[in-house]
Amino acid sequence: MPARGIIIKRVLNENGSGYKAKKLNEAFGILNVKHVFTQPYTPPTNGKAERFIQTSLREWACARTYTSSEQRNLFLEPFLHMYNWHRSHRCINGFARVC
Repeated sequence: MPARGIIIKRVLNENGSGYKAKKLNEAFGILNVKHVFTQPYTPPTNGKAERFIQTSLREWACARTYTSSEQRNLFLEPFLHMYNWHRSHRCINGFARVC
């Protein structure tokens, strides 16, 4: 998202094996993005990650039947835009962003 003036410095993930995949870490290295993980048994951070995962599964990944992974990927950016800019969040000052 550099075209919009957004620089991703780090990505927070839970400790699931899918988030520790070699290709994902290689991509973060190429992009110079720090990959950090939630601490096990820490509800404040784990809850944020879990809530985003549940919401993305319910409202994007499993919300409709896709004919291919490519088609599903086309819906990811609009979902993230809706999640980040149009969905109300209950956080500090009632506002939060997840990218």
